[in-house]
Amino acid sequence: MIDKIAHRGPDAVQVAKLEGAPVIMAHSRLSIIGPDDGAQPIAQGSDMLIANGEIYNHADLRAILGEGAFKTASDSETILHLFRSGALRWIDRLDGMFAFVLATGDRIIAARDPLGIKPIYMARMGEGLAFASELKAFDGLGLTAIEAIPPGTLYDNRDGWRRWYRIPHGAAKAEPDVDGTARELRLVLEEAVAKWMVADVEVGSFLSGGLDSSIIAALAQKVLERSGKGPLKTFAVGTDGSPDLVAAKRVAEHIGSKHHEYVFTAGDVVENLPHIIYHLESADVDLVRSAIPTFFAARLARQHVKAVLTGEGADELFAGYTYHHAYVDDPRALADELTRSLGTMHNINLQRVDRITMAESLEGRTPFLDRKLIDFAQSIPAALKLCRTRPDAVASTGPTTEKWILRKACADLLPESLVWRKKAQFDEGSGTVAALQEALQTLTGERGEIGRAREGALYEEILRGCFVDPDLILANAGQWEADRVAA
Repeated sequence: MIDKIAHRGPDAVQVAKLEGAPVIMAHSRLSIIGPDDGAQPIAQGSDMLIANGEIYNHADLRAILGEGAFKTASDSETILHLFRSGALRWIDRLDGMFAFVLATGDRIIAARDPLGIKPIYMARMGEGLAFASELKAFDGLGLTAIEAIPPGTLYDNRDGWRRWYRIPHGAAKAEPDVDGTARELRLVLEEAVAKWMVADVEVGSFLSGGLDSSIIAALAQKVLERSGKGPLKTFAVGTDGSPDLVAAKRVAEHIGSKHHEYVFTAGDVVENLPHIIYHLESADVDLVRSAIPTFFAARLARQHVKAVLTGEGADELFAGYTYHHAYVDDPRALADELTRSLGTMHNINLQRVDRITMAESLEGRTPFLDRKLIDFAQSIPAALKLCRTRPDAVASTGPTTEKWILRKACADLLPESLVWRKKAQFDEGSGTVAALQEALQTLTGERGEIGRAREGALYEEILRGCFVDPDLILANAGQWEADRVAA
């Protein structure tokens, strides 16, 4: 099992048995915090832990729990000591992205972060249980009843399932203090980016030239400047002359980052598509399309850094998708839809980011999904997220602007033309759609446009060729959901 997910952590692989209990744990490590002594599994007494992700408030937790209890510099060890503290809601004190399995002599606990940024699956193994970060770890083992542990949920073999986090519901009506809201949002954003840059290794940033990644990169550059470090390393990919490459270069020049770019071709797509689908663990057309530029960006970034910031989550928090425009005159429905879509991210965009970055042994970090930022963003009225160009304009006039309050909060960070640049899907702005059509024609030997049905069938065919038990993978694969709230 651990060999199949060794790409997630090439720095160290360790397998251990919990003394006196039928528990074996294995961990492949990508060392980000405490690189010298943070090997896992972490064992203390009759307890053992393996964890994936980052605990960003680990320094504060160490101070509270007592530094003397810790044996390593690893942020993951705080999970073990919080559990051992006996606090009723100990898991709620963890601030970060994580998935973990913790074992005692007679107990197994497995849990996942609030939004499901980090993955974890559970399967039946005879009368026992098996856990893994990716579905491929179970392939060919004949395991049954495989399921993803839901975001914000904890499984305890003694006490059963417990949902420990719920996404706060979005607000709808506008409030008078628009300027104050924008200023506070900016402060919360700055705090989130600084927190999610905590590491003992260099952290870079994806930069597509779109609003979300540009804001994150601009704020990250400021964090490094304040600490006397930098410049920030930024990474952009696209086909030759694609809008994303042009825009990303302009942003990089504006913020002063050390910029890297990679121009990919249809031939590159043909060569790497099986690798992408195998690691993505899905044949969903939209997921595969967006995974292609993510893969090239991850491969580029891993040549320079071990962790990158990404802009995922901004569209779900601030109404950034084209389909959101249908809600402009119904802020209550928009708030409901944003709340719903946040709850589905683990199966789509977050699965793509995790699988594709980790396939290249790169850690992807998503500051927009910081818990405090989620709480604040959900308290901002939906009428300020998607509105006519002026928030006080009457409903029947003016163009619709998505992520309006986010743009206002960060208007001084970037050139005006970029702050108000219309959103393009990652696979469109990067030129992936055109390159993919050419690649699909090469792979199928067919001429003319390859339709979605044929495209999806090809992806499934490729996926089936990658696994011993492809039905297991397909049954649990992430895919886009269409159960949107009616506007």
